[in-house]
Amino acid sequence: MKIKSTTGKIGDWVFVIICVLISLICILPMINLLARSLSGTDYLVRHEIYLIPKGINFGAYSTVLSDPKYIRAFFYTVALTVISTVVSLFMTTICAYPLIFPQLRGRNIFNIIITITMFFNAGTIPNYLLIQKLGMLDKPIVLILPYCLSIYNMIIMRSFFYGIPDSLRESAEMDGASFLRILWSIYVPLSKPVMATLALFYAVGRWNGYSDALMYVKKPQYYPLQLLLYNILNNINSVEVATQEGFSAPGLSESLKAAIVMFSTIPILCIYPFLQKYFIHGVMVGAVKE
Repeated sequence: MKIKSTTGKIGDWVFVIICVLISLICILPMINLLARSLSGTDYLVRHEIYLIPKGINFGAYSTVLSDPKYIRAFFYTVALTVISTVVSLFMTTICAYPLIFPQLRGRNIFNIIITITMFFNAGTIPNYLLIQKLGMLDKPIVLILPYCLSIYNMIIMRSFFYGIPDSLRESAEMDGASFLRILWSIYVPLSKPVMATLALFYAVGRWNGYSDALMYVKKPQYYPLQLLLYNILNNINSVEVATQEGFSAPGLSESLKAAIVMFSTIPILCIYPFLQKYFIHGVMVGAVKE
């Protein structure tokens, strides 16, 4: 018994050490980024900043918050993320719900077709041509509709629906409730954990997304925050762009890089604590068919 107890304790400590190391790998880069954004330019030029800021300077944040294009891109991306998340949850729910009914004709065929789309797609060029034919290029809708449904998330939602007792649905059907009424009155209220989890997935994906905007959006007024950040970080070392942006000093440009990244990262990090209690429960229950 002592051997088993000692072995169990060693295993617990190994697990704790691994978790601490993984946490440090995730946290330390953010701390370094925050320190760089708050440090003076002289210390940045000499590469003396690691985890603690030196020569506290809020000039980079002042530049970001006083520039209208950053503020406009921020609120535009917030609106885009909220709308995209709501649309994606709606599409995921209405696609997953019918697939739980045994009486649905061709249900197995639909499941096979849906699963195939997880591994095969037309490719970038056909997708671009399709979006062009639909007239969605250079419009905000191009950042919402084409990616409003994730098959992986839909399967999680469907699995969660499978876990809801059939007796609830059958009793509602006996009372004369329609399929939509059953969805709205029974499945949606009971699916808050998985919906919160998928909402986090969709929101983070849209907030961090820039590749679709890079391909489909050419008008600067429709640039989401991440694409604006991508363009600035790519061009910030150019003397011409640095002069236009008003930060030609190398140290200030490094500080501004860090400030812009923090400016675009902190909002989505603030959402996670409110959804954490649903996140673990939603993933664990939604991933298992009962």
